[in-house]
This record gives sequence, C-alpha cells and structure tokens, in this order.
Amino acid sequence: MSCAPFREALSARLDGEDPGLPVAELDAHLAHCDGCAPWAERAALVTRRARVAPVTVTPDLTHAVLSALPARLPAARQGSGRLADRVLRAALVLLAVAQGVLAWPSLVHGVDDMSAPAHVAHETGAWNAALAVAFLAVAAAPRLAAGALPLLGSFVAVLTVVTVRDLAAGRVDADRALTHVLLLTGLLLVGLVAWRGRSRGVDRPALVRRRAAA
Repeated sequence: MSCAPFREALSARLDGEDPGLPVAELDAHLAHCDGCAPWAERAALVTRRARVAPVTVTPDLTHAVLSALPARLPAARQGSGRLADRVLRAALVLLAVAQGVLAWPSLVHGVDDMSAPAHVAHETGAWNAALAVAFLAVAAAPRLAAGALPLLGSFVAVLTVVTVRDLAAGRVDADRALTHVLLLTGLLLVGLVAWRGRSRGVDRPALVRRRAAA
C-alpha cells in the first residue's frame, strides 16, 4: 500500500484532526516503514517549531495616535453652541404647538376658516398635525433634521408658489396666507438644526476622553 494515505493521516493527527485511519493501523505502519518513520519525525518537528515560534513584536502606536489628535476636535460643543441648540429646539417646540393649534379645528371638527368640505378640512388638519409632529421629532432628536428637510422643503416650496398665485388671483385671504409663515419658519429652523449637526462632525472618541481624564 502507498505511504501517501498514512502520511496524510499523520499530518491530520498532528493538526488535531481526524486522521481518517484507525490509530493502531497508522502506528503499525510508522513502526515498520523506513520512509514514513523519519518523515513523521520531521513533520512533528516542523509542527512544534511553528507552534512555539516567537511572536513578532509590534510597536505600540497608542501614544503617537493620541499625540497627533488636536486638543479640541471640531465636534467639541462649547457653551454658546449648546445654548444655541437649546434655543433652536425650544423654538421648534413652540412652532409645533402653534401648528397643532391650527390643525385642531380642521382635524377634530372638520371645519376651517375657508369653509372647506369636511374631508378636505380633515386632510388639511392631518397635514398640519403631521408637520407639528415632525417639528417635535426634530426638537427631541436633532439628528432627524437632515432626513426631514427633503419632504418639508418641497412641501413649503410648492405651497409658496400656489399661495402667491392664489393671492394674486384673489382666491385666498391674506390672513390665511400668513399662517404659512409658520411653515417657512419651521423649514428655516429645521435647516439650521441640520446644518449645525453637519458642521459639528463626529463626536470626540471615547479614547480621547479617557486620555483627558487621565
């Protein structure tokens, strides 16, 4: 029988795997085969050397990386920045309340100041209520501001165009049109929140915070 199966079995056993042959048959072959016995010794020596080889020492770059970081990253929020954020979020909350007040009559009673049909009034109330919720969501979680901008911006843009045309044609009262200033203000505030969040970048890594505390 060829020695190849026995050498494969021996190699598998050295690696801690199933040799695929009965152990007694493998040992008997190694004991009587003049070619496989020295081969087995060399294979065991190579395996042992590979397992006990010294670990290559790698340089510790922690100090170099930390030293290269600036003392203050762009994401560090100063006192004035935190105050501005609070003001923006508070303004969004107030705006949401005002938007909810506008939505209430149309949504609950099905009437508005333009005497629209009940369902149309309900739709208008639903839109205003949804906008109020969106402003509250951005106030509670400023990271949502960028995601709210596409829908809010497109809605305000279209509404502005049709409102100007309706004012020119006498189809809407100026008082009604002025209520849309709330939406323009909301769009501006949400845009400011998104811009401030983008300009701050990433937060200071925890590793740098540990370094400062050391």
